[in-house]
Amino acid sequence: MEDKLKKKIIYELIKTFINAGDIALELREKGLKKIIKDDNTPVTNGDLEVNKIITNKLKEITPEIPIVSEEVSDNKNSNNLSTFWLIDPIDGTYDYLNNKEEFTLNAGLIINKKPDIAIINAPAKKRLFYTFGVNNSFELKNNLETKLDSGANSKNKELSALVYSDNIKGEIKNIHNNYNIKKITKMKSSYKFCVIASGEFDLYVADPRASEWDIAAGDAILRNAGGSLKDMNGNEIFYGKKDFKNPSLVVKSARLLNNE
Repeated sequence: MEDKLKKKIIYELIKTFINAGDIALELREKGLKKIIKDDNTPVTNGDLEVNKIITNKLKEITPEIPIVSEEVSDNKNSNNLSTFWLIDPIDGTYDYLNNKEEFTLNAGLIINKKPDIAIINAPAKKRLFYTFGVNNSFELKNNLETKLDSGANSKNKELSALVYSDNIKGEIKNIHNNYNIKKITKMKSSYKFCVIASGEFDLYVADPRASEWDIAAGDAILRNAGGSLKDMNGNEIFYGKKDFKNPSLVVKSARLLNNE
């Protein structure tokens, strides 16, 4: 896919994601309807409405590209996907349900099993992130577009890490110690990838958990801002795996990579 087309796709998605984020907030204000899925996780009418808005737009602008979404079964049984969209309409449903701010709307385009272009909206934070290629990751805030550089805060000597839970396992603590991490902050959803891509934080380590649609968009934004995502053994992560399950994750900012 040509770079010009990638950029065109992302800019066509920006208005849709802003609108979907506004609708997600409006539905929450009115009172969400929640059900528990077969995997014992919650889904709301907000998740389903956002999923419909995003998938309809993707079908309009890229009708030839398959879509895999957390909230529908289409294409989830395919074992030969190489180029496809991964959608998580609302990542961080707990925060969404409980009037917190870190939930996100996500779409990432996988090309040849690698994340390429992506968009993430954190509507309660009023922050929108997107990428359409290497060195082309941006944040749109207050109608101003700022280029992302995950090594931007290099003057700050103290390295910081994000964690998903207060219960930090020994292996993850060891990795923190190896990088001389001085500050740890708890954070959920793909918002973690965005603030590492922006240089606000440096490291996120996780055991195998969640699924590819939870990380694809954030992975693309991070990589194209100079950061990296590999597993704990240093292997590159590819997409379209069986059941779309994630391995362990080690997410690094460019600043951290430069200090290795």
